[in-house]
Amino acid sequence: MKNVIFVLFLFSISLAIPAKNPIIPNVGANDPHIRIIDGIAYLSASHDKSVDNESFIMEDWWLWSSTDLVDWKLEYVLKPEETYIGKPYQGCWATDIVKRNGKFYWYFSERNHQSGVMVAEDPGGPWRDPLGKPLLAEDLTPTHEYDMGIFQDQDGDYYIVFGVWDYYIARLNEDMISLAESPRKIEISDPRGPYNPDGKNTERPTDDKPFIHMYKDKYYLSWGCFYAMGDNVYGPYTYKGSIIEKESFAPGYDSPTWPHGFKQGRHGSFFEWHNQWYFAYCDISQTGNRYFRDTFISYVHYKSNGEMALIHVDGIGVGEYDAHQIIQAENYFASSGVEKIESAEGGFYIGGIDNSDYLIFNQIHGLSLFGKIEINVCSAKNARIEIRRDHPHGQMLACSDLIEHAHYQTIRLKLPPLNESENICLVVRGEGKNLIKLDSFIFN
Repeated sequence: MKNVIFVLFLFSISLAIPAKNPIIPNVGANDPHIRIIDGIAYLSASHDKSVDNESFIMEDWWLWSSTDLVDWKLEYVLKPEETYIGKPYQGCWATDIVKRNGKFYWYFSERNHQSGVMVAEDPGGPWRDPLGKPLLAEDLTPTHEYDMGIFQDQDGDYYIVFGVWDYYIARLNEDMISLAESPRKIEISDPRGPYNPDGKNTERPTDDKPFIHMYKDKYYLSWGCFYAMGDNVYGPYTYKGSIIEKESFAPGYDSPTWPHGFKQGRHGSFFEWHNQWYFAYCDISQTGNRYFRDTFISYVHYKSNGEMALIHVDGIGVGEYDAHQIIQAENYFASSGVEKIESAEGGFYIGGIDNSDYLIFNQIHGLSLFGKIEINVCSAKNARIEIRRDHPHGQMLACSDLIEHAHYQTIRLKLPPLNESENICLVVRGEGKNLIKLDSFIFN
């Protein structure tokens, strides 16, 4: 595994920059579902037992938490003995967790057979099995009742989606441990998958591990890195593509991979936090073993037509940055008031910036050797940009007035001495709407 990135400077100075993909390295945390609950990111994951696994040996389910997507704390290890399974078991497959009405609900797969649910007042437990039997019994539908995902709609209703090849969905009752309706099959037009690259494999058209999320007014049904879009949670959905292609990979992260290629096995989930979107997914590029998987996280950006752009698969991950590289503005950790906009030239920029709107970039590493920041910006109106420490009201590090200019320009600001790692906030001041467009910045 590549734990560091080496950067050569003029005076032959080498610095180690942390790599945070995988987010919890060398422990086998996989099938990631990340939920933001009460301002904390919770990762419910299955657990590949050993790097020496020669098959899927998964003896428990994990729950982790983080406040920054970088540092993770193990909250609870759920044993199958605590569930209706009632004994040690090696098929603890994909899982999901949500909170409703003050209680936490932890859904789990009994291999590819059926699914259950646990309930607790706190993520740290104690957890109890309220049913003493599966929530989704293996004879419920024509598919296999496993790899569930929970979706909360805009009206507050919760749904459970599950299955392989064909997916089924049902609304949950308010108690979250019973179905309010019979599961319905989800229709997908002309789907693709790791076993069906050309659309001709009608027996295995998609994959397992379905997940639903919503962006603006569209529903997104995904199975790994493949996805479809629809106007109703029940469907129908129109297949759109894969968010991972060959050009997605940084060097050293494109192989080894699964027998059916780099699009296979990308079980995961989409989530939003601080006005930023992410995809958490399985990866084996650093373990080399499909039975001992890691969790990666990448930024997600939506095009003007609602489709998702290709993600970037690398070792830096999310929530922290390398001061020696160009930092794209759309890859912020937190923001207020801004929007990501697809550029006509390709890529994205930050627009919709009004007075006091800001972007925060947490944990920029390697700053102590730099004394300037260069910002690539287009100013539609006279405005001012401020560089502050930590948050929009933090210590002022630098500022510059911006004169209206039709094209992008580079502004260079001198910075005071900085710590090795800093949280940097960019704040815009001015009168009116859409003051500037912000593309990227770099330190030198």
